[in-house]
Order: sequence, then structure tokens, then C-alpha cells
Amino acid sequence: MKSRYGMEIRTATAADAPGVAELLAAGGRDIAPRALADRLDAIRRDAGAALIALEWGPPSGVVLIHWYHTLTADQPTAQIATLFVGPDSRRRGIGRALLKAASQAARVAGCGALELRADADDLDLAAFCRSTGFTEAGHVFARALRKG
Repeated sequence: MKSRYGMEIRTATAADAPGVAELLAAGGRDIAPRALADRLDAIRRDAGAALIALEWGPPSGVVLIHWYHTLTADQPTAQIATLFVGPDSRRRGIGRALLKAASQAARVAGCGALELRADADDLDLAAFCRSTGFTEAGHVFARALRKG
């Protein structure tokens, strides 16, 4: 999907791993490109999508969305597990464009609701969520399945 400003949003592939790794490193998340390539391939095979925003050079932003069924809803629920825009690319509509593309992917997958996981401490992301129509809906607890 091309915007009128020359930005493209498309599905990330294993070939995009070095650029996505560079983007995530700018946010303090160091992931080896080879591991990232394997994860992007796995996401493509599962019920979900990894989308990237490209302007020039490495990706400007990434969104990871997956969907799942629950016992309480007729349609699957989509969840954005990652939404990240590089620090130098913020405040230019890239996050909103990624959110729009993720929403469209969820609708195509038959989802009836969209969730976005956000750390309670990330005030910028919380403000973004509120400004794009999300409402707070509880907290998430997590635990490892294996020791190590």
C-alpha cells in the first residue's frame, strides 16, 4: 500500500530482517537479523502478519498483529503485539498508517475486535492508543512456560 507521501506499507519478509533489526535496535531492542528472519517466516506461516513502513533506507516502522479465537466472541480477536516507529520517524503519521494497515489485515482475517498490548509505563503509546480510538480494557499477566 503506497501513500501519497511515498511511504509504502507491506508484509515483512525474511529479506527485511536486517533493516527491521536496525529499526528495533534504535529502540533498544537488539535482535540478531538471522533470528529475526526466522521469526518473520514463522509469523507468515501462523495466524498473523508483520507489516513494515518503508520510505527510504531501513524500515521506518513495524507492526506485528496476530489473531485468535475466544469462547466469548463469535469472531476472532486481533491483537497488536508490537507497534514501533523509529525515534527519528515519529510524529509523521507512520504509526497511524501502520495501525490502519493492521486493522485492514484483521478485518480480512474475519476479526471483530482489535487489541493493542502496551506497557503501562509507555505514556506515549498510551496517548497514541487513546487518540486512535482504543479504550483501556484491563491488564495482562504473563509468565514463562520454561525455566531458563
